[in-house]
Amino acid sequence: MRNIGVVLAAGTGARFRTTLPKQFMKVAGKMVIEHTVDIFEKNDRIDEIAIVVDKNHRHIVEQILLTNKWGKVKRILNGGQERNDSTKAALRAVDDGSEQNIILHDAVRPLLSDRIIDDIISALDEYEAVDTCIKATDTIVISESDDEVITAIPNRNTCYQGQTPQAFRVATLIKAYSIADKDPNFTASDDCGVVLKYLPDIKVKIVNGSVKNVKLTHIEDYYLLDKLFQLNTQKLVVSGNYTEIRDKVIVVIGGSDGIGKAICELSENKGSKVYSFSRKTTGTDIRKIETIEAALSSVAQKEGGIDCVVLTAGLLHIAPLCSASPAIIDEMIDTNFRGAVYVSACAYPYLKERKGALLHFTSSSYTFGRPLYGLYSSSKAAIVNMVQSLSQEWEVDGIRVNCINPERTKTDMRIRNFGVEDESTLLDPNDVAKVALSVLLSKYSGQIFDIKASEELL
Repeated sequence: MRNIGVVLAAGTGARFRTTLPKQFMKVAGKMVIEHTVDIFEKNDRIDEIAIVVDKNHRHIVEQILLTNKWGKVKRILNGGQERNDSTKAALRAVDDGSEQNIILHDAVRPLLSDRIIDDIISALDEYEAVDTCIKATDTIVISESDDEVITAIPNRNTCYQGQTPQAFRVATLIKAYSIADKDPNFTASDDCGVVLKYLPDIKVKIVNGSVKNVKLTHIEDYYLLDKLFQLNTQKLVVSGNYTEIRDKVIVVIGGSDGIGKAICELSENKGSKVYSFSRKTTGTDIRKIETIEAALSSVAQKEGGIDCVVLTAGLLHIAPLCSASPAIIDEMIDTNFRGAVYVSACAYPYLKERKGALLHFTSSSYTFGRPLYGLYSSSKAAIVNMVQSLSQEWEVDGIRVNCINPERTKTDMRIRNFGVEDESTLLDPNDVAKVALSVLLSKYSGQIFDIKASEELL
């Protein structure tokens, strides 16, 4: 059954107090609506996309369609004054008599995950209507009186907060609206409410949403959304099938030990042409741009190009900032951040030529500054910001830029700083390498991938 994603973007943003509606504001380098459509475009289970927009802003959507080159977007539809009018416009456009699913999503929820889309579509195999919800965390208070006094407090354990997507068999939603249109007193805040009211025998299935799937409603939400984009992480399904990596030319800088060495070994076992560089084995010092240029140039001359560049090199020095010598400060910043900048800049022309992939590594401490880790953590936070920025800058060149955030991993650097630890609490570098190869082969860009020792990777 075909799955049609509908991005509802017809709102005029009256409550947002800005010149343009909120879906056209920029966050993390793109318009909010661009992030949202990207999610549907890249999801393998979505066959087609329709965008519903106010006719006065249609030209904006047409322009970003040309810029982003979305292949799945087949329709740009004029919306109505109410949410229900936009839904009906989408239904009229997609209804061709065949069995189809329609997945309706607010354009101003740009942090929707693939997991939610997949769960929604899977639920449609059994149910005709599906809603995305999260458990209510606050007490819900009902007031049905004109003087705003409480008339009821339902049991919070039975209450949910509705989100989107909402998904339906097309025929089911058309039938619900055909009945609703005959009701002179028709009111509904969302499409599941229409099915619930006018097709009471149809069960509406709940799929778990996410607290990150926030809706941009008020200006304060914009600042929250900006921060969530900075902290956004993805979960990656690691299949272990790396056939596409065969014959790829991969450069690993920091490949002499730890995670870098594991990536080299796994890549070679899967048939890649792997080149490892490090200060210890090849004299490649990422603090010196000329050594990076020389390393990449030597590989490109020998192989005719480079498909992937991975940087795993890093330096950890745990101490209060004021006790660190100027030499240590310079070495920490130069190794952990300046080196990442140099590697990215040097890799660009080679990755552009082959539409390749750049992979960086961060640390779980990047989300907050821990005592004694200030230089290390701030450098890792800067790498995350740079990855998200470069993914936007280089998107037109077909280059994918991502970052892996592994939890504590058994590496020589960790052993030097922490000594003997319970190995059951540490990640195996080989497991991190499997995720790294999966990321290099994925369609994602600008994403942070968490790896935790407590989670099953395969």
